[in-house]
Amino acid sequence: MSGHSKWATTKRAKGAADAKRGAIFTKLANAISIAAKLGGGNPEINFRLRLAIDKAKGASMPKDNIERAIKRGTGEGDGGPIETLNYEGFGPDGIAIIIEALTDNRNRTSSDIKHILTKYGGNLGGPGAVAWMFDSKGIIRTGEISEEQELELIDAGAMDLVREDEGTTVYTQPSDLNKIKEFLEKKNLAVEYAEVEMVPKEKKKVTAEVLERLEKMSNELDNNDDVSDYYTNLDE
Repeated sequence: MSGHSKWATTKRAKGAADAKRGAIFTKLANAISIAAKLGGGNPEINFRLRLAIDKAKGASMPKDNIERAIKRGTGEGDGGPIETLNYEGFGPDGIAIIIEALTDNRNRTSSDIKHILTKYGGNLGGPGAVAWMFDSKGIIRTGEISEEQELELIDAGAMDLVREDEGTTVYTQPSDLNKIKEFLEKKNLAVEYAEVEMVPKEKKKVTAEVLERLEKMSNELDNNDDVSDYYTNLDE
């Protein structure tokens, strides 16, 4: 099974370019602030914050920006409160999409997302419209692993793993993400990516014309400061 979000993969590949224009820094700072708000400002005991900080460092986000984002989340810094919003809907040709947003202006974000989906032939749905088509899973990307390490991973609680050209994708229960990540690190296996994602239960193929519209839609979502992530059931 592949299961990995096409758009998450796309964003990782273009992360360096996004960082140069500063767009990704807003998203990363919002994610750090939310994590600090929910679990406190100490990454040693707040796993979500630690993941957000690791992701920010991977995009070369300055240390001062990270510290300001943490203080904003804990109420010590400037700026209005950030809230998490989840949207469900459909893209062109009925492709299911879940959009995660971090925003200080709910009305602005809802209007922007509705506009983007409608522009490309989709529509915004209500809560539960497409969530049933996805499973929440921990996703970890690491390097090549041996057969012995694979067995150890399964014994440690990994659900599944897929060997790919650029390494290995490990699937976990969301609650086991931190445990499996630390297991890999103790084995001196570099963890390139570790997050909870919405993985489609079944995927849908589309025509080249629909794929082109999806890619244009994804570019607009990528460039929207409030959108932190999104997942589709597109069959790549």
